Amino acid sequence: MASENKRLRIAITGGGLAGAALVNALIKYPHIEVHIYESAPEFSERGAAMGLAKNSQNALDEIGPSVKDALVRAGAVPMNSTRGAVASGPNAGKIIFDLVADVPPQGVHRAAFLKQLLAPVAREVMHNNKKLVKVEDAADGSIILFFQDGTKEFADLLVGADGVHGYVREHILGADHPALEPTFAGFWDCRALVPFSKAKEVLGEEYFKDNRRYIWSGDGGMFMHDVLDNGKTVQCVASKVTNEDWNPKEWKRDLDRDALENAFASWTNSPIVKNMIELLLQNPELQAFAQWDHHIDAPIYYRGRVCMIGDAAHAMTPYHGAGAGQAIEDVMILETLLGEVTEPSQLDAAVKAYDEVRRPRAQRVVQSSNSTGRIMCGKGPDVGLDVDKLRAALGPRWAFLHEFDQKEHKKRALASFRGI
Repeated sequence: MASENKRLRIAITGGGLAGAALVNALIKYPHIEVHIYESAPEFSERGAAMGLAKNSQNALDEIGPSVKDALVRAGAVPMNSTRGAVASGPNAGKIIFDLVADVPPQGVHRAAFLKQLLAPVAREVMHNNKKLVKVEDAADGSIILFFQDGTKEFADLLVGADGVHGYVREHILGADHPALEPTFAGFWDCRALVPFSKAKEVLGEEYFKDNRRYIWSGDGGMFMHDVLDNGKTVQCVASKVTNEDWNPKEWKRDLDRDALENAFASWTNSPIVKNMIELLLQNPELQAFAQWDHHIDAPIYYRGRVCMIGDAAHAMTPYHGAGAGQAIEDVMILETLLGEVTEPSQLDAAVKAYDEVRRPRAQRVVQSSNSTGRIMCGKGPDVGLDVDKLRAALGPRWAFLHEFDQKEHKKRALASFRGI
């Protein structure tokens, strides 16, 4: 691999899921010295939980047992099916779909998964309170990282996993590029983690006989609930379409009972509203979080020896349940390529190959997720809450995402890297 007296120096900025998965994947390579820098005092993840579908689990398998084992240790729960139903209007109670996958999706608490991804990582390569503010090229071809605290570090490659408003995207695209800033996607969501016994008491035992995720579609919004933490916890989510403008700096707003009831006041014939609001209010600090996505596609995911992954590259709405999964696919491709690099001069070909295979797929998911959300929230053009139209519109929207050959994805990236 790389020459014995000089290991490849890989720097990752951003200590969320994407960065943690990448550092976990890279520590197995003896020719790589990897460091991860997080701007906050602690490594953390926003959001209660996430689902990893077949494509994501296959990507974890390709990365290796360390990452896949972290999912198990984090208390992931397999969902035997996902049921979508109409929850308001004259069709309330009618089932739209039952998705039963040959590889059941895994529901897992984000913070628990992050903790397990970082568990095998040496503490000396994890750096907190390190906000990246500038990147420069060094004379020897490496790059210099400048941090807000006045320190600097050197690396052969910088991977930006610093999120939707991180510095790396600006460095790659430029401060005036139209694709730089995320676009308010037109939705907000809120969520609560509730003890299993409480959720069963409020919603009814019938919803917990199987490990099933439920999605409830209504007039301009949706509710979702699923089981986490080895069956001890239920995640409850509400999402709402809105025509309000949200300031890019305004990420969240406080919610109370009145605000929730007003948001879903148009839902008629819907006992699910009352019950889900009761469960959401179990969170004493309930807040509505604006949803942002990179609706304007980035033309490239790298500049020189700086590249971006996860939300920094392709922030998306949650309606495909694919944000974490796409970050994991990024990690799978990038760690495969870096595992093949023998000299720093090959890093240029590696990031080019990463961009070539990952960008088209990830950005397709960004666009599809937004339109899927509108359909699921009863706002699909010429669809509304008509069950047959919902079934026809939603039925085919997941196949391209889940039925995806990760081995072939890796093969394409390696062929590009090797110039085949």
